[in-house]
Amino acid sequence: MGNWVAIGKLAGPLGASYSCDRMSGLSRRSFLHASGLAFLALAARRLAALVRPRPADDVPWKVQQVLKQLFGDRPIQAGHVQLDVPTVAADGRVVPVMIESDLPMSAERYVKAVHLLVDNNPDIHLAEFRLTPQIGQAFVSTRIKMRMTSPVRAIVETTDGVLWSGAADVRVTVNGCG
Repeated sequence: MGNWVAIGKLAGPLGASYSCDRMSGLSRRSFLHASGLAFLALAARRLAALVRPRPADDVPWKVQQVLKQLFGDRPIQAGHVQLDVPTVAADGRVVPVMIESDLPMSAERYVKAVHLLVDNNPDIHLAEFRLTPQIGQAFVSTRIKMRMTSPVRAIVETTDGVLWSGAADVRVTVNGCG
């Protein structure tokens, strides 16, 4: 075949001159700089999509049916519910969830129930917690098993029938229940 040279030039037969300067007007430094900026832009866009709250009309049909079965035609308002879940769950078998509401817990008006829904689980209505005003604060902490990446929704029901909600997306990487 022949001898090959790869020092300072592209690999080719001995005597052939393939110079990198003729092939591209882009230096290695400017290429790495542009690649880094493109990666940061994509990462920022991805994080913004995960943090952005889901619009109310973005509720899947199956979830709408469960909500209708639980609450009838009562409107569900966004707010007064803080849902603390990991953005990325490393293990879908154990996903920590904390739900807190800033609504009052007086004897006349208090949070009587907290509902936890996971859109892509086999059983969408995952849990219901009944509360009394003696608790003092509407706070629930638990761990759930998630089948796959999905929105997690917390709905707080007060004694006067008002419904408040919060939602967050959780990305499951391994060990879901499916």
